[in-house]
Amino acid sequence: MSRRIPPLNALRFFESVARTQNLTAAAQQLHVSQSAVSRQITSLESYLGVDLFRRERHGVALTQAGAAYAVEVLRAFEIMGHATERLRAHCSSSHLHLRTYTTFTAYWLIPRLHDFQRRYPDVEVLISNAVKDVDFDRDAVDLAIQFGDGQWPRVQADLLFHDEIEPVCSPSYLQAAGGDSERLLVGRLLAAHYRSADWPTWLSATGRSETAAGAERMQFSNSLLAWQAAQKGLGMAIGQVALLRDEFESGMLVRPFNQPVRGPKAFYLVRPAMQQRTRKVEVFRDWLLDAVRRERPIEHIGQPLTI
Repeated sequence: MSRRIPPLNALRFFESVARTQNLTAAAQQLHVSQSAVSRQITSLESYLGVDLFRRERHGVALTQAGAAYAVEVLRAFEIMGHATERLRAHCSSSHLHLRTYTTFTAYWLIPRLHDFQRRYPDVEVLISNAVKDVDFDRDAVDLAIQFGDGQWPRVQADLLFHDEIEPVCSPSYLQAAGGDSERLLVGRLLAAHYRSADWPTWLSATGRSETAAGAERMQFSNSLLAWQAAQKGLGMAIGQVALLRDEFESGMLVRPFNQPVRGPKAFYLVRPAMQQRTRKVEVFRDWLLDAVRRERPIEHIGQPLTI
């Protein structure tokens, strides 16, 4: 059953008059004429079918019904006022709440975050990690880094980088195979639970599914653990090229095949479509997009295969 609520504008006028007990003072607060206030009060009384004020010689006074009604209405406006103040305080806070994935945080964001803090020391970035897509109506975050096709309802999405995958391992693991990358496909293949399709996708795209059919498989809960296992020489993992740039440059991981495969999804920075523009969101978005643009392209032999 739907609630019967009087016209909100008339209620706003009633709240002001009930609080000030004066038509002139209410008119001044509302920036309207006294006659406009009187018309709104009359309209509300007509809607409710009861007199709310007594017109007296020197002003107005609440009737018994009006006084009882005012207690609840004033409380409701006070609650709305506090809720608005809390919301505005959150939007103006220097704390930026960012949600992303554990692997993205560890391998890409943390190594670069010191640059943002150096440029904007007044903005404190609070990071939370989750795999499930963000819901800005439910999750108390300002921004999120999300993996997908970029077509999410009621959000604005900025492309960060495409999803390119290929096998990675430690230099010593490749050396133990005599430098023969094909031999690695019959060894131990490391995979991540949430990226379980990556190995079949890469093997199929490069025509190597049969070669790796008998390989031992080991699965981890996320890519971060799979890549750490690869660095320790436990096997060969399937890597997301954009997230492992630092590991390639430092020599901690190598790409035995140098044959990346690009999938249909990508990493995006997402924010609510109706989000209030705030400095903390704008500076972080600008910094992140600039950081992505400044990344030197990772060299490939030929162009990545696209699936």
